[in-house]
Amino acid sequence: MQLFEQILSCYGWEGAALAGATLLMLGVQLYYYIFVYGRIPGYKNNRRPQTMDREPPVSVVVPLFSEDYSFVEERLPLILAQNYPDFEVVIVYVGHDSDFYEDLVRLKQSFPQITTTKIHLDPRFPISRKMALNVGIKSAHYECMVFTSTDAVPQTDRWLSLMAKGFMRGEIVVGYCGVERRKGFANYMMRTWRMMHSANWIARAVRRRAYRGTLHNYGFTKRIYFGANGFSHLNMNIGEDDLFMQQVMTRDNVSVILSPRATLREKTWGGMGWWMSQLRYYGSAFRFYPQAVRTYVGWELWSRVLFFATAACALAVMPLEYKIAALALVIVRYVVVALEVRRVARRLGESGIMGRYFIYDLLSPLWAAALWVMLLRRDDRVWR
Repeated sequence: MQLFEQILSCYGWEGAALAGATLLMLGVQLYYYIFVYGRIPGYKNNRRPQTMDREPPVSVVVPLFSEDYSFVEERLPLILAQNYPDFEVVIVYVGHDSDFYEDLVRLKQSFPQITTTKIHLDPRFPISRKMALNVGIKSAHYECMVFTSTDAVPQTDRWLSLMAKGFMRGEIVVGYCGVERRKGFANYMMRTWRMMHSANWIARAVRRRAYRGTLHNYGFTKRIYFGANGFSHLNMNIGEDDLFMQQVMTRDNVSVILSPRATLREKTWGGMGWWMSQLRYYGSAFRFYPQAVRTYVGWELWSRVLFFATAACALAVMPLEYKIAALALVIVRYVVVALEVRRVARRLGESGIMGRYFIYDLLSPLWAAALWVMLLRRDDRVWR
């Protein structure tokens, strides 16, 4: 109380309000990075009760929407080379190239674990990823299924075994997928955005409040899928890894697999323009999230913006001793953030993040604002 009275007497109500707002936003930030994201590095999935005696056979379902020979020649072999005794790879080809499909079928001669199915592509009736996954699920021979994309690259031969082990403790399994590391500032921002965006849902998942996974690295059982009568929001081409998952996830049926050996990397096919287009497309589902989730995601971002704004105001117009105190709070926050982000990055198998993280820390609110403006316009790619 005496401290408040001293601030009030020295700096007036404006100075006291500014100090209070800065400290409040700092408190919110420290809560997120210490008590929310800080749970990720120490998480152990084996604390959940085991429901199976051993790892189950697994179907890996991969929708293929083009004649992607680079996937067949470069990334498919990495899936087939997984160190796991009992799995199949279900490839759902959506297209009209009979020669390409016959090449896929012939792969079964060398790799008997491959199962192929084809959906003929008709321009009059666009095929969504959900429709392709539905065909793949019905074609899968095993109860437990892991879903990935043609752009996701396993980093080790232990990926599938770790994801399969997750089914021993839950009917839904979620893992992490980062962005491939390349040169350039744009790639750095993409990788860091993906890591911190994923940290939001991973932090909730390890606290048994899961609300999504990532379409590149997640799985569930047939019982979960058919018990929910298939995918939800059929009027949208997106939502299989978030809106549907919100429908079927509970406190007790989700396994979270966090290990650098279980991490995938998504290939990128462009720069910032391409990336923003991707974020706009998949981000269109966010408005349909539960209010509690939208508030949870928004509070970290807005508390960061308000903390920067109040600290900048103090540094600009307040007396010297007030500026020193504000600068000290900025330094305290950044030290805590840097330490916690470094721990999260290590757990998720990310490297090369921390050197420029302060740039991402400052610029990502502007990036989020630009994305929000883009989401105000209807994206015709989303709706059927």
